Amino acid sequence: MATQILIIDDDPELRDLLRDYLTRQGIEVSVLHGAATLERRLELERPDLIVLDLMMPGVDGLTALRHLRATGDDIPVIMLTARADDVDRIVGLELGADDYLGKPFNPRELLARIQAVLRRRRTVPSAAPEQREPYTFGRFVLDFQTRSLLQEGEPVQLSGSEFALLKIFVNYALRTLTRERLLELLHGPEYDGTDRGIDVQVWRLRRILEIDPSVPRFIQTVRGRGYVFVPDGSHETSAG
Repeated sequence: MATQILIIDDDPELRDLLRDYLTRQGIEVSVLHGAATLERRLELERPDLIVLDLMMPGVDGLTALRHLRATGDDIPVIMLTARADDVDRIVGLELGADDYLGKPFNPRELLARIQAVLRRRRTVPSAAPEQREPYTFGRFVLDFQTRSLLQEGEPVQLSGSEFALLKIFVNYALRTLTRERLLELLHGPEYDGTDRGIDVQVWRLRRILEIDPSVPRFIQTVRGRGYVFVPDGSHETSAG
């Protein structure tokens, strides 16, 4: 079955360019001129991924993404913008975008991003429930049998990919994991995607766990090496 992509952009020339290029790559493409009717469109069709422009009249891309994620819809989204402001990129990722691409860009780069996002989503393992005691760290309890996360007794929304990544960090607590090793543990040794894709996934997990994601205590960055999970939230890390 061909990959189905929905492009939402108010620039007709860009829409036509991307539709023609992606169609030649064997992808089925549909378009919207704006995001106001996105929810209605998703009731009629379910694309594999949405390419969503940030700056549009009426309902902008960030507002559309916020509404989408607020309903619990986890459909992959790649955001486009002509603005160079890092704040927009960070806000988009915080709201649940899977990737972010600045304009102007080569259509081949968008195709590569689409393939990488879909590969990440499709290769997250859906393991059977584990007969394993829940794991407590900080204010959280990770339940392996129900594949859920509780914060002070209250359920925390966690996608399948977020659970899989958190489980890896828990299994390798206090051991530094390179980006390449994290991707191997997530997707298997044959995975050939870019290692920087893991940064987006780590950022989204930090948004769930950390009081201040810019100063993480549980998932810490080891400069030049990767990441380390520190269960007690201290700033002492191991080179494991």
